[in-house]
Amino acid sequence: MEAAQSLPEKTDALSRESDGAHGLSDADGDLAPSGGDQGAPAETGNHSREESGTAAAASEADSERRVKSNLTSQARDGASTPAPGSGWRARLERSAQRALQAALAHVPERAASLAYRLVKRLFPSVAVRIRAELAQRLEALEPQVHPYRDAVETFARLPPGGIEASQIVQWMQRLQQRESAKWEEGYVSGAVYSGEREHTQLMSEVYALFSQTNPLHADVWPSCTKFEAEVVSMTARMLGDVPGVCGTVTSGGTESILLACKTYRDWAQAERGIRHPEMVIPSTAHAAFHKASDYFGIRLRLAEVDPLTWQVKMSSVRRLVNRRTVLLVGSAPQYPHGVIDPIEALSALAQQRGIGLHVDACLGGFVLPWIERLQQQQRHRQRTSPEDAFLAHIRTPQFDFRLPGVTSMSVDTHKYGYAPKGTSVVLYRHGDLRRYQFYVITDWSGGLYSSPTLAGSRSGALIAACWASMVRCGEDGYAERTAAILRTAHRIKTGMAERVPELCILGNPLWVIAFTAADPTALNIYEVMDAMAARGWSLNGLHRPPCVHLCVTLRHCEPGVAERFLRDLRAAVDIGLRLRRRGDTAEHGMAPIYGLGGTIPARGLVRDLLLAYMDLLYQVS
Repeated sequence: MEAAQSLPEKTDALSRESDGAHGLSDADGDLAPSGGDQGAPAETGNHSREESGTAAAASEADSERRVKSNLTSQARDGASTPAPGSGWRARLERSAQRALQAALAHVPERAASLAYRLVKRLFPSVAVRIRAELAQRLEALEPQVHPYRDAVETFARLPPGGIEASQIVQWMQRLQQRESAKWEEGYVSGAVYSGEREHTQLMSEVYALFSQTNPLHADVWPSCTKFEAEVVSMTARMLGDVPGVCGTVTSGGTESILLACKTYRDWAQAERGIRHPEMVIPSTAHAAFHKASDYFGIRLRLAEVDPLTWQVKMSSVRRLVNRRTVLLVGSAPQYPHGVIDPIEALSALAQQRGIGLHVDACLGGFVLPWIERLQQQQRHRQRTSPEDAFLAHIRTPQFDFRLPGVTSMSVDTHKYGYAPKGTSVVLYRHGDLRRYQFYVITDWSGGLYSSPTLAGSRSGALIAACWASMVRCGEDGYAERTAAILRTAHRIKTGMAERVPELCILGNPLWVIAFTAADPTALNIYEVMDAMAARGWSLNGLHRPPCVHLCVTLRHCEPGVAERFLRDLRAAVDIGLRLRRRGDTAEHGMAPIYGLGGTIPARGLVRDLLLAYMDLLYQVS
């Protein structure tokens, strides 16, 4: 399960393209990057050539220049305004904007959102102007959202005649080559969890073998039935090995969560007569639970989290539970800060109240089970590697079906299960509960119809590749990969504490590391994120509180990547400190977008911004 679709890292054309890292050759419109670096980020993963002191200083100055370029004023209402500091009008406008933003931060969100909705409803012309203004503000994103329009043929309609296969493959190879260097060299948070060439090749071969299969037609492709049933069984055995646990394969973590919520809604109505169900979730739970609330009419009650540990407060959960509550939720770990909720306490409460408990282990399901095994292996070894000594101090509470109150779980096979994108598993404690997920219709003119998930037809190839990934890795392979990820994450956390004291890590995470400014008045964490983006990094910006996180994967375990991250982070913080000391304020880049999203009380305005962005994604010409 991924985070909600995020805006590009830069909002003007002066991103990595500015130094040729991803620039296009002017010769023939080819995708060969200018500058001869084959599309690699600004700093490659090859550490055989160390930068000299002069080169390093030049690189830092260049990064600061690119970040600073995002702080200058851009077109406003179609006309250019002076750059910061170049005129009294520009300085006055920036001061007024900062004052307005500070004032709005004190307006109650509910009141501001209601006022915004009323204005749009009562004055349609205002709504039209808002939509036009948002579209205009997002125009600067167009080159980043659609960077290939001048390099690869664009098809707004079907071509009159078919295109030769060789040409199609050539186009797609160009696109793949331009995009692969960044994630292969470990510049991306999450997203690609393995990337091992041999493993990727196996996934491709398996997909090709089963590309035509569809588990909806079990009589034609019983192999799909075998693969899916065994994927579910292997996952269930890994998460407690409790008899009776069952489930299905889904298209991803979001669908797994949607199906679980729908299941509890239908169960509560059929078994308890609850027609207006509610669920209690931590405020840090994944956005898919909010989506399920909207889709299935389940009232959402948000429990507070501890501002120090970032775990859900059990006192808040208990206050919100009532006779209409059908589901409690805990994360292992949660996406924003990588913290595991108190699942044992949630389990006890769920048992006491006779309600369901869903554990969202989309991130941790294929990592947490192996920590205990690694610790046992360490205790049995006479000598422990110094770099693995930290394992003995990790405390991971039980989070799976061994806890009697846990009634369902979601686990992403396409994350740390290393399967191709498009598979996840939803598990239930027993088959009677899973039946409320299934859909059947007995009197359709098309015949008897049944479907286990939201989709009808599904890709048998993805399920087959998922099976192949799990069988190839095995218990030993997953344990080894988990050790590498935890080792790298520990190295990064330790390095941040020693070398970047201006940042502080939120909570006590294992491998999803969220950090913020220790002193927000001296450092804007989003400007640090922009500076990291200028150096090629793609990190995840979060808010409430403002922070950034790195989700450690096998790509970050490659030699030199963790050290490069720490070195670049130190330089990015230095840039942010200098910008703040000079009084520069970001007006473009991700800093103002996330700053606006976290402070504007009228959430409808932020919602309209995201809707306008999604409209932009689907523009062809």
